[in-house]
Amino acid sequence: MTNNGRSPSPLSPILCRGVRGATTVASNEAEAIFAATRELLYTMVRHNDIQPEDVASAYFTTTPDINAAYPATAARQLGWLDVPLLCGHEMSVPNSLPRCIRILLHWNTSKNQQEIIHVYLHDAHSLRPDQETIPPIPAEEIEMVMALHKQP
Repeated sequence: MTNNGRSPSPLSPILCRGVRGATTVASNEAEAIFAATRELLYTMVRHNDIQPEDVASAYFTTTPDINAAYPATAARQLGWLDVPLLCGHEMSVPNSLPRCIRILLHWNTSKNQQEIIHVYLHDAHSLRPDQETIPPIPAEEIEMVMALHKQP
């Protein structure tokens, strides 16, 4: 079965696809980094119907001005305990968008490239103005998911 509950057809093989997302954070503080990353990751997952067991790996990057915490910790807070995660810094390019967090998910799916929804939130929308604006996810919904995965 695929992640959308349907059996793949011979015309729709399971392939590893990239799903991109980016957001900005107001400050270089751990909780701000976690909150922004949770919002971004959850929005990417929800709009693409991604199940963590279908994710091969995830790569999180920040601009050099964000270093107070690992953004991948936010994925663990959402229950991504078995997905390989890696963090790094983006290149320092003059006049680039500051305080930016990016995610690249490697997702095993039968969807084609055109069906994948890439997510750019807050000031990061300027990175890809050609992408549709994604409606926000209520913070309460993200908090409910976190509560399900909270360690006792």
